[in-house]
Amino acid sequence: MILFKRLGTHIDTIMPSENTPQAKLTTVACFPKKYFLENLAIRSDNSVLVSAMNHNELWYVPPLNGDVLVDPSCIHTFGEPTLGIVEVEPDIFYISTCNLYTSHEAYLHRMDLRDWAPGKPVNPEVVLKFPDIARGLNGSCLIAPKIMLVADSFAGLIWRVDLPLDGGKTTARVWLKHDSMDYDPNGPMPTQPGVNGLKYVSKTNYLYYTSTAKELFMRVLIDPDTHDPAGEPQFVAGGRMADDFCIDENAGVAYITTHRQNTIDRVPLEPSENTDFGRHSVAGDPFTDQLIGPSSGAWGRGPGEDGRVAYFLSDGGTKSPPPDGVVRQAKLLWVEF
Repeated sequence: MILFKRLGTHIDTIMPSENTPQAKLTTVACFPKKYFLENLAIRSDNSVLVSAMNHNELWYVPPLNGDVLVDPSCIHTFGEPTLGIVEVEPDIFYISTCNLYTSHEAYLHRMDLRDWAPGKPVNPEVVLKFPDIARGLNGSCLIAPKIMLVADSFAGLIWRVDLPLDGGKTTARVWLKHDSMDYDPNGPMPTQPGVNGLKYVSKTNYLYYTSTAKELFMRVLIDPDTHDPAGEPQFVAGGRMADDFCIDENAGVAYITTHRQNTIDRVPLEPSENTDFGRHSVAGDPFTDQLIGPSSGAWGRGPGEDGRVAYFLSDGGTKSPPPDGVVRQAKLLWVEF
């Protein structure tokens, strides 16, 4: 494909930017070593739900308390690795789990936290078993009140999940499959995912996604009536092992984590604005111990925080150890841009 021939040139010419303003990083909470923190959701009170993929766990982090570290706690253990978290209604979350490295069974769980308080049990219920072609669920997002999209990193596709309106059945079907979403089973890191993070921009009707193995940041237009793809995916940027990201719609940029490259990069959403092919890292270049293995990010929900303050996860080098080979504690970071 011409797209990937062009991309090869992009990768070869990308250089770090020396003049990009750096974000301020503050550690909010520390997790045990060798915890692969995968995804997070910010609740309305700025407490945080965190999925610990390699331990099948869901953790709760209380709201930030000034400059004092807060103590996270595990609130549930699933039967499979824990991945995407989406808030569909206030304090109602859908969590995807999947045996992505073994038998590949994949599930969607509904969890109601409307009357929950720390210390009480949570009771997620399985609402969907994905079809057998599912291989490795990953990032997810909401594109309409009852429609979710879920990346499948090892099947090279995105699922559409329709949630019931009034006690009906949750259903899933393939929403889009494209070669930009494939992973490389013969690459130097064979477990490196294909399509990974997903985010929807409602005012332009674009879904943005990362594809880690192919070092791509892509977008596809969504039909606002059918909520299905309205054209072929478009190349936005490349040259980074992009994992997940958060989007500042007003500024027209994404803040993308590069899990194995230990940075957060600022990338324009419009392809035409990525013409210099520069690498604009706002954190992690130069390397910092505080940001090793960043995976996901989400905006804070306090007054004035959207577009300015976000929470990001780091796994401390669990998946890809830092240069000295010593894995640090996994962390939740408060990041001010």
